[in-house]
Amino acid sequence: MLALLPVLALFSYGALCVPTDLIVRDTSTDLVARSIVDDFNNFISSASDKINVDDIKQGILPDFFSNIPDEQEIKDQLGLNDTQIDELPLEVLNIPGYANYTGRGWNLRIHGQAYKQPLSPRATVSNETLDKAANVFLPDLDIDQLQPHEKDNARNLTSAILSLPQEDVQLVFTLNVAEGQNISGGWNGEIQWGKLTDSRGEIDGFVQLPASANDLPPGNTTTQITRLDIHTNGTDTGNATGYLVPNQGITIISDIDDILRVTKIYQPQEGLFNSFARDFVPWLNMPSIYDTWSTQHPENPYHFHYLTTTPEQATRVYMQFIYHTYPVGSFDTRPLNFTTVDQTFSVRKTLLNKIFETFPQRRFVLVGDTTNNDVMKDYPELVTRFPGQVACILLRNTSATDSGNKFPYDTSGFKNLKQEQYMFFNIPDDLTGLDFTRGDCRNDSAQLGTVEFGWQGLPFDISSAISRKGTATVWSALFMTVLAVFW
Repeated sequence: MLALLPVLALFSYGALCVPTDLIVRDTSTDLVARSIVDDFNNFISSASDKINVDDIKQGILPDFFSNIPDEQEIKDQLGLNDTQIDELPLEVLNIPGYANYTGRGWNLRIHGQAYKQPLSPRATVSNETLDKAANVFLPDLDIDQLQPHEKDNARNLTSAILSLPQEDVQLVFTLNVAEGQNISGGWNGEIQWGKLTDSRGEIDGFVQLPASANDLPPGNTTTQITRLDIHTNGTDTGNATGYLVPNQGITIISDIDDILRVTKIYQPQEGLFNSFARDFVPWLNMPSIYDTWSTQHPENPYHFHYLTTTPEQATRVYMQFIYHTYPVGSFDTRPLNFTTVDQTFSVRKTLLNKIFETFPQRRFVLVGDTTNNDVMKDYPELVTRFPGQVACILLRNTSATDSGNKFPYDTSGFKNLKQEQYMFFNIPDDLTGLDFTRGDCRNDSAQLGTVEFGWQGLPFDISSAISRKGTATVWSALFMTVLAVFW
C-alpha cells in the first residue's frame, strides 16, 4: 500500500490544507463516487477545486501555498481599515536579477514586489495573533508544539505570506559596484522604474543602465561577472544584488527543493514542516560540490541562477538560505502577476525561456530532481527548443536515496537525447570531477547504470509495461489505483 501514497497525497492535499481558522478560505469539495467508465479527468477534478487537473496529469506535487488569501480577505479578517494600513511602513522584496549586454549597453532585469505586512513585528502584532495565523498552514500540529526557533520561522513566513501588495508605487533604485571587485573607479547610478507597481504590487522587466555605466566592463569582451548592489530608495528592506553576466560562458540553473535543501515535498506533511517551521538544511554535501564549481575556473567563472516556483511572498527565506550556503547568483521565483494560461500553469517553463532568450550565446547546465515532472518534461525540451545551448542536464534520482518518495516519474523526454547530454545521479559525490567548460556531463566512475525510458516507480511493478505500451496505459493504471484506494 505504500506505493499508493503519491496518489493519496494528491487527493488528500485538499483536505490536508482545509483552513480551520483565521484568514484562509475553504474552497474544497468532497470526493464523489463515480462510475468506472467516467472520464479520468472529470474524476480527479471532483477531488478538490483547489487542485489543478493539468498539474495532477503532469505529476506536479501539492502546492503548499494554494490557500493564500487576497488583499481584501486579509483586511477583513484582521479588521484593518485604510488608515491603519497607511501607517504601516512600505517594504520591498527585491529579487537578485541578471543583466545582459547589447550594442546599447547593459540591460538589468529588476523584479520584485512592494507590500506592507500587517502581521510583522513592525506592526507590533502579538505572538498569539501570529501563532493563530500560522496554525492555518500547519495542520495536525499546533505551533505550541514547536521549538522556539521553529515558532519564529513559522511566524516570519506566515507574516510574509499574509502581506498586502501595494499598487501604484513609484520605485527608485540606487546602484553601486559591489565591494571587492577590480573595477577602476567603481560606478554608481540611479534608476527610476518606468511604471508604477501593478495590482499585485509587482514590477518585472529589463531596464537599460545609464550611459555612465559604460565605465563597467562590456559584456562582449569580459569573462568576469560584475556584481551591483541595488538599494530601493525609501525603505531598508529592498536591497539586492544584480549580476552583469557576460555574453558567453556557462550558467548553472539550479532547482532548490530536494536538490539543494532537504524538503521532502513528496511527503506533504514533512514538506509543510520543512517549509514553514524547520530550519533549512542542505542536502548532504551538495554545498561542497557547488563550492568546487564556483572556484573551478576563476578566469571564466560560472554564473549561478537559482529557480524556485514558490510564490514571491515566501522566497525571502529561500534566498537567505542560498546566500549563506551556496555560491551567490541571480534568482527566479513564481511571480503573482502572470496573466496568460501558459504562464500560470507553466511557471518554470516561462522562467527558463526568459533566461535562455536573454543569453543566446551562453550554455546552460540544468540541475533538478525526478520529483518535479515539469522539470522532467521542460529540461529535455530545452535541448531542441534552444539548439546548442544546453550543455548538461543533471537530475537527482530522489527515490534511489529516499524510501519515503513513492512518486512516479517519466523519463521518456530523454529518449531522443544523446546519452552524453544528461546524467541521473543518486548522491552529490556522483557529480565529483565534472568540468562543464571541457564538456563534461557524466561521471562514468559513479557506475549509475542505464536509464529506462518511460514511467518509473509506478505501483504494482507496472513501470516496464507502461514503457512498452505508452501513455494511455499510465492513465489506466493510475485510474485503477485511485479506484483501489477510494472504492
